[in-house]
Parts: sequence; structure tokens; C-alpha cells
Amino acid sequence: MKKYGKIIIILGLLLIFSVIAINVFNDKSMVIDKMVQDLASNLVRDNLTPIVKVITWCGDSLCMIIGTILVLVFVKKKKIGLSVLINLLVIAILNFVLKLIWMRPRPELDMLIYEDGFSFPSGHSMVSMAFYGYLIYLIYTYVDNRKVKWPLLIFLMLIILLIGFSRIYLGVHYASDVIGGFCFSIVYLFIYIKMAKKYI
Repeated sequence: MKKYGKIIIILGLLLIFSVIAINVFNDKSMVIDKMVQDLASNLVRDNLTPIVKVITWCGDSLCMIIGTILVLVFVKKKKIGLSVLINLLVIAILNFVLKLIWMRPRPELDMLIYEDGFSFPSGHSMVSMAFYGYLIYLIYTYVDNRKVKWPLLIFLMLIILLIGFSRIYLGVHYASDVIGGFCFSIVYLFIYIKMAKKYI
């Protein structure tokens, strides 16, 4: 039953990603993009924007490279550190390839930060879901202290969601870029974790 549950989740996520990808390919506007962008625009405040910029930096490649180095240095089981590094490299390459396939332009909005390159799928969202999502799996599997484990898990889950929303808030991505990136990475994580289990 558990196996079928995973299959249903994977198929559902692939369906969502496919629907978004087809609409992007056909250059069709999506209702969810306007709805979420309107919501994000109404939340923009001068005192909130610096906080959102810090959150979005947590999805930046430099931040995750630093995180990977910390894992490599402080985690005794070196195979775990290596699996974190490989995970980051693979998902970054996949995002680069997907962006080249769809070549979606960035939103024509007043961006609160400078970003270039293509828009779909969101690199910050896709890579952070894979990177922090894998850390969530490792913490859930290997950390026994519940007082440390659950606050860390909740914190990382919130960071992933906030990074995604920060990209819309800052005007550098559509909601569909973020959702598409999340969906792809969750499916990727199912596969990567299954493969990594054999070696760590």
C-alpha cells in the first residue's frame, strides 16, 4: 500500500509539472500566476523586503555550497557528505538543462533584485527543494534526538516554502515557475534517495 501511495504522489506531481510545462511551451498565461503575483505585490513593504532578500539568499548556490562544505567537514560518515555534494551538482545541472529546453522569459515586472537567465523552472525553488529536502531525509533518518530533530525538520520545510514564495515576492519568477520546480524536485528526490540508500 505504501508503495502505491508513492507511485500516486509521483504521478500526481509529474502531471502538475507536465500541465505547467505544456502551458509554458505554448506561451499561455496561467490564472495561478496572476493570483499569486497579486497577493505577493500586496505584501511588498520596505521593511519586509530586506528579510525576503535574506530568505531568497538561502536558495542561492553560494549558500548551499557553504551548507555542503559544512556537511562534508562535520558529518563523520563521509559517504553522506559525498551524497549531499552529488545531489547538489545533479539538481543544478538538471535545472540548467530544463531552463534551456523551455527558455521562458522572466516576468515583466518591477524586480526588487536583479536576475538574468530563463524563468522556468525556478532554479532557487528547484535546487532548494532538492538540497534541503535531502537534508530533511538525512535528519529524519539519522538524528535520534527528537528535541533537535523536529525543530530542524520544521525549519527546513519552512525555508523551502519561503524561498519559493520569495522569488514571486521579488518579482523574478511566476508562481508556475516555483510550483513546477518544486514538483520536479520532489519526484527527483524519490529517485535520488532510493539510489543513495544503497551507498550510505
